[in-house]
Amino acid sequence: MKEKIIDKDKILAKLDEIDSYLEEIEQIMPVSFEEYQRHIEKRRAVERLLQISIESIIDISYIIISNLKLGAPSDEDELFDKLTQKNIISKDIAIILKEMKGFRNVLVHKYGKVDDEQVFENLEKLDDFEKFKKEILRFLGKH
Repeated sequence: MKEKIIDKDKILAKLDEIDSYLEEIEQIMPVSFEEYQRHIEKRRAVERLLQISIESIIDISYIIISNLKLGAPSDEDELFDKLTQKNIISKDIAIILKEMKGFRNVLVHKYGKVDDEQVFENLEKLDDFEKFKKEILRFLGKH
């Protein structure tokens, strides 16, 4: 049976993108919610950086699913389920990613009604991106 080819370079490039987005967030991250609310430019920048960071995770997931020929998922939640079924990511990370995807949808589709507190609370979860990265790098190390 022919081994499936994983596009490591493309995945690593996406992981680098996430790292750069998170670095930008850390550079502008306000120290308090009050500060966050006072600076509309920071709020919008943080929202956008979180959005594109989450979209990069989704892109990586699609790349892996496609490379392994696991079949097109019916939705993004199934995307993460497929990765879990193949032991590429843990169930815990899959749950986190589903929450991230839901948050990204709020940012994209309800931009005028984004809850500033929810965005600020998500800034405390930036290490979830690192957890995802660690699991993906572990997977890539096996291929």
